[in-house]
Amino acid sequence: MSFGVPIPFVEHLGFELTRFEDGWSRILYTPRPEHLNSFAVTHGGAVMTLMDVTMAAAARSLQSEMGVVTIEMKTSFMQPARGPLRGEGHLLHRTRSMAFTEASIFDAEGRLCAHATGTFKYVPRRPLADGGTAANLSTD
Repeated sequence: MSFGVPIPFVEHLGFELTRFEDGWSRILYTPRPEHLNSFAVTHGGAVMTLMDVTMAAAARSLQSEMGVVTIEMKTSFMQPARGPLRGEGHLLHRTRSMAFTEASIFDAEGRLCAHATGTFKYVPRRPLADGGTAANLSTD
């Protein structure tokens, strides 16, 4: 399953989107050795990126032609994230321009490792000459 647009950082991390529908998303992630911290568990920044992308996918799942940008994210880490991880995202509420979401990260045994809530702004995408699209980013 595709994210719909190329996201080089997400591709670098190896995220695999397996659910993208009706306000729900699921992303699988197997951290590589270079994604670990000095305690040999998944680096918190990688876990936060997984939650950010999982929430963004949930937000976009109802209107996939739109892009989203993160406005705010609150994260709670419950326990070290070891081994293959699963991110589950849910769109809690949306307005015309904003999405309110949550994501949970589980390890291979189904233990909750981290949870986040996030707010995203919907951003229209504009066509590019090469056939791709780019976000129409503005601070207005």
